[in-house]
Formats: sequence, C-alpha cells, structure tokens
Amino acid sequence: MPRFTPLAASLLVALASLSCAKESDNADLGTGTATSGDNDAGDNGNNSGDDGSADSIDWSECGANLECAEVEVPLDYDDPEGETITLSVGRAPATGDRIGALFVNPGGPGATASDFAGTMASILPSNITEAFDIIGVDPRGTGSSAIDCGGDFVEIYGQDYSIDSPEDTTNLLEVSQEYVDGCESAVGDVLPHLGTRDVAHDIDTVRELMGDDQISYLGFSYGTAIGQVYAQDFPENIRAMVLDGVLELGPTGPEIAEEQALGFERALGSFVDNCNDDDNCPLAPDAEGAIEDLIAQVEEEPIPSDSRDLGPGELNVGIGMALYSESLWPDLANGIAAALDGDGSGMVALADQYLSIGNFDVYFGVDCLDFEWPDTPEELLADGAAIKDDAPHFGEYIVNDYVRCAMWPVEPEPLTKVTGPGTPPILVVSTTNDPATPYEAGVHVAENLESGVLLTYEGDGHTVVGNGVPCVDDIVVKYLLDIEPPEDGTTC
Repeated sequence: MPRFTPLAASLLVALASLSCAKESDNADLGTGTATSGDNDAGDNGNNSGDDGSADSIDWSECGANLECAEVEVPLDYDDPEGETITLSVGRAPATGDRIGALFVNPGGPGATASDFAGTMASILPSNITEAFDIIGVDPRGTGSSAIDCGGDFVEIYGQDYSIDSPEDTTNLLEVSQEYVDGCESAVGDVLPHLGTRDVAHDIDTVRELMGDDQISYLGFSYGTAIGQVYAQDFPENIRAMVLDGVLELGPTGPEIAEEQALGFERALGSFVDNCNDDDNCPLAPDAEGAIEDLIAQVEEEPIPSDSRDLGPGELNVGIGMALYSESLWPDLANGIAAALDGDGSGMVALADQYLSIGNFDVYFGVDCLDFEWPDTPEELLADGAAIKDDAPHFGEYIVNDYVRCAMWPVEPEPLTKVTGPGTPPILVVSTTNDPATPYEAGVHVAENLESGVLLTYEGDGHTVVGNGVPCVDDIVVKYLLDIEPPEDGTTC
C-alpha cells in the first residue's frame, strides 16, 4: 500500500487527524528555471536567501499566507539541456526572522507537496513558521506534471488478491497487464524519469533557484526515501533533516512489501485488542472473530452497499486504510459490524478514501523503478503465497499488489542503502506499531546513516510528528531551530 502520512490523508480526504543508483551530477543542477504565475507576488521580505535578494522564483499568491510558482527542471538530469518538465511549488513564507527554508513532503508515492506546505504551516508551532519558509515541491508525475495511465483503480483494487483459484490469478494478471500497457502507451517516455533520485534532484534545483546554500527537511513516509537520497547525493546542502515513518532503502521490493504486510498485521492486532477492551466497540468481545467472519462472507458472496458491492478487494483496502490512523478505528469497527448485518457501505467508503489519497500511476511508476522486482509475475505471486502464513490478512494483498512491477515496461534502477556521509545529525522518528513503515525500518535507517539519531514513539498509527504528541513535537522543534538532536535512542 502507498505510504502516506495521516496529515496527507487529512489534506486530501478530510480525515479527522491525519542495481546501484546513478551517481549525482551536481554540476548540472543549475539548469532549472522559474516560470511566472498569473500574478506577481512582489517582494515581501521573506524571499529565500539571506536577504531575500537571491530568489529567482516568481511567486504568486494562491491562498492565505501561501504562495505558488511553477519551476522547469530537466526531465533527464543526464541531459540537462534537453526536454524539461514543469513542477508546482508551494511556499508559506516565514513570518519572522528567517533561518531558511523547511522543505516538506507528505509521502506517497503519488501525493502532492505544494499544497501540503500550507497544511504544515497551519499546524506547525509559530516558532517554526516564524523562522522558516515552508516549501513543498510536487514530485514529478503529480501536480503540474501529472501523469494519467487511464487505469480504473476501483476495478484494479476490487480484485481478489488472495489467490484461491486459477480464476483469481487470471483476473489479477489480466487487469494488471491492461493497466501496465496503458501506462506504456500514455506516458512511456516519462516513466524512466519518475524515480526518487530525480525527485531529490528537483528539490535541490528549487533550493538553488531560491538562493539558499542549505535546506532543512521534514519528510513523512515515502518522503523519508526522498530525504535519504537527498542526504546521499547532496550532504553538504543539508542544514537539518527529520524523517518520520521511514521507508528503508536497500531491500528488494518484495522484502519491503513483506515487512509492510507484517506491520499491518501488528496494527490490526492493536485494533483488535483496543476493541475487545472497549465495551462500546460493536465487535467486542471478539473483534478478530468478527473480522474473520466477514472475510469468509465476502469470499462467498459480495455484500451490497450504497455505491458498489463489498468484495474481498474492497474489504482489505478498507481495513488497511483505517489502520493508518487510530482516529479511523471507530469507523472500522462500525463498518465491519454493519457489513455483518448486510450493509457494506461503511467499508466501501473507507476503501474509497484510500483510493482518493494520491496518484497511483506515480505510486507504481516510482516503486517499480526504485526497487528490485522478480522478472515474472509468477515469481511475484509466489512471494505473495510464501508470506501468507506469517501475514494471513495482508500478505498476499500487499505483495501481489506489486505484480504490475514484474510487468513494468521500464527496467528498475534500485536504490541502495543510504549512509549520508558528511551530513549533520539526521533525526529518524519511528513508531512501534506503524503499519505502513514498520518500526524496524526506522531502526535500520538510523543505524545505516553515519549521523542518524533514532527517536522512538511507543504508539499506533502511521507517522507522529505534528499529531499532538508533545514529547515528539518538542524534540523535533528544538532540533529544527537549534540543530540540537536528542540522545540517540530516546523514547517517547
């Protein structure tokens, strides 16, 4: 499943809380150009650079305390004078004495970041928004450079990914091949250039256009992959970096998917325990039994809902969506209870929230490029079957979701383990019961980074910074302002 912070989910669906990599070519990064918006923003004294004079981006007002721009960058950084693409950038200018720019990314792959800058500016404490421009650069393939493969994701995620029959296999492979063929036909020339390394280079191009020597960075979920690659390729350009809900680079695609499936199993166990301990939970005292009963029912026959029937695919996606944030656990419990009574509308609504979060074309475009995958769909499905015993609810669904990567028309360029030599301390935040980016991934990344500092949050949900946990937020704010990280191994 894509790795979105609940903050991104709140922005997009109104949730309550929410091979070796190529060497970088720093000499070619000065080729980006800024394009003007509809209105001139004028000089507000908060432009990037020490005194604001070096910023060559033409910002225009696009909301309360939010400015927008478009920036042209090379489609291929190995050919800096060749074709370009246009990226959307958002900025909430610093309201006080400016330290610099804090770049933010909500995760994905497939979520925009330009609008996320405004969201973060509204929830970060005033001492951060006074000191930093909050900057969001839309990853290529989203926003102004959005791609569209023409896929029907209601159909794609309505398949039964738990392979019980030859028919399940045939249906999944047919709908997946049709989708991949559509991507190749519609955007095949762009697909080789959607990877995280290019996204990191785009961020550095924006930094250069803003006239800043360094950036601070706050990345959630998949945004931590962008941060890691930036740390590897541009270590001298980092002032401070926070990675929350960490995607580990280095393992193969199936290995990442298997770890994610185990993370969702743990999160489901936390939901079950919480429900069983709550007399008001409609599934108590046997939430796990209720879930198993519903899974068995939809395998036999779909359950009607207001929009479309609740089948195995919709049920699994709906459950997974609710495990991203504890705020959705009541919806999950009520949705399961209603489905057992014959109304699948609540669970289908949760599935639809998931499908609305971001651009799934970019999700596959990035993941199929960034990680190593089996050569054939059959090998990938065998990996899904192998994890079924350890992750009975999510193993096949999450691993088999990537069967499209075994069909992908572009050869992968797998990202390798990041060490970030020469960076300042990098703060790695990892949550013990994070479903989408398991805790152990954060531990490994903090260990791999030469200057990694691990901050553990004992809790549930996907990502934690900015979600109202004072222990975590106080540490992050102090670090961003003063570059004073906590002691490695601190727990909140």
